[in-house]
Amino acid sequence: MKPESLMMTHGYVPEWSENAVKCPIYQTSTFVFPNAEAGKRFFALAYGKTDPHAGEKPGLIYSRLNNPNLQILEERLALWEDAADAAVFESGMSAISTVFLTFLKPGDRLLISNPVYGGTHHFVHHYLPSIGVHVEHFDAETDLSELRAELCSSERGGQIKLIYAETPANPTNAVVDLKALGELKAALKNSHGTEIRLAVDNTYLGPIWQKPLEWGADMSCYSATKFLSGHSDLIAGAVTGTAECLLAIKTLRTFLGNMASPNTCWLLTRSLETLSIRMERQASNALQVLSFLESHPAVERVYFPGHSNQGAKQQAIHARQSPSAGAMISFDVRGGEASAFRVLNSFQLIKLAVSLGSNESLAQHPYHMTHADMPDEEKESLQLTDSMIRLSVGIEDPQDLIEDLRQALAPL
Repeated sequence: MKPESLMMTHGYVPEWSENAVKCPIYQTSTFVFPNAEAGKRFFALAYGKTDPHAGEKPGLIYSRLNNPNLQILEERLALWEDAADAAVFESGMSAISTVFLTFLKPGDRLLISNPVYGGTHHFVHHYLPSIGVHVEHFDAETDLSELRAELCSSERGGQIKLIYAETPANPTNAVVDLKALGELKAALKNSHGTEIRLAVDNTYLGPIWQKPLEWGADMSCYSATKFLSGHSDLIAGAVTGTAECLLAIKTLRTFLGNMASPNTCWLLTRSLETLSIRMERQASNALQVLSFLESHPAVERVYFPGHSNQGAKQQAIHARQSPSAGAMISFDVRGGEASAFRVLNSFQLIKLAVSLGSNESLAQHPYHMTHADMPDEEKESLQLTDSMIRLSVGIEDPQDLIEDLRQALAPL
């Protein structure tokens, strides 16, 4: 069965919960062992002191290690990308920072795309260097073939232990070639004989419209607060990927204690049931909104995956790796910051708020809000201007959204 069908039942046994058709919230800190021998066995498996028997699953011990809501959610998340496993965290940044801390040690080098979400940018530039991790950038215009040749022939390439890409990029919607990144990872491993991983922030399009694991990625990272939740009522993060990577991530998560709570997991499990139809409606609405913005005289430029404004190279990459452009639109208005603020302050239906991927449409000013920490010259070099508005298109009636944009843009 397809994930859309399995989201209703996978991993849950009604007989274990008074035959309730929906999984209840297991709001408990600890679990009773059937006997002391079972407790010994559960801990031996949890700490990797022994291997499980065929078909054996870890027993429930303590909700920092495992919980039925957490386990069911992770099993269902893994289905969307045919991943070996998934790990859920208390926030998107918790998931991302745990990935960095799992695979980067002092002296290692991180190769990361630019731009990325503002929180990721801050962690990478303000914390990782403090523990001796070196950071290198590439962007959507970087010739990855040339970069591969350079890194394969230099000692620097052997220090790269993690490649991290956000695609489409927040907020410019620039796309990165996942096939080329997979080839770069393989080439560096062959040239230097070192272990290297590829992680992709898949929040904007995944897991419906983009599946990085199919292109050689080891991990897909998510702010589950966004499309995976879709209701603006929780904070969470997630990582899906290979068994080896997820074992290492979950081991560190156990001791950082940053897994999601049973209540958050229950809410996310609910949201996954409608993930596909929500994202399809949002993507459909976005195309109608885009058509309006393209022709409005107050809009200087739109930024949308696969759009002609992004260039032929970007169009080709997007067409190859994603069947949809999703629901995130950025656009520049004439008149700079003052005009952008005037538009944001004039919305009636669209909400002025950060975050994205929710049922309601949200708009914000990346230059001074989500990406405020980035140096101004860096933002401008990546076409992230003070004229830009980032719009997350929701599931409202598309004509109502267009009318709200029309009245907000009218004074410009």
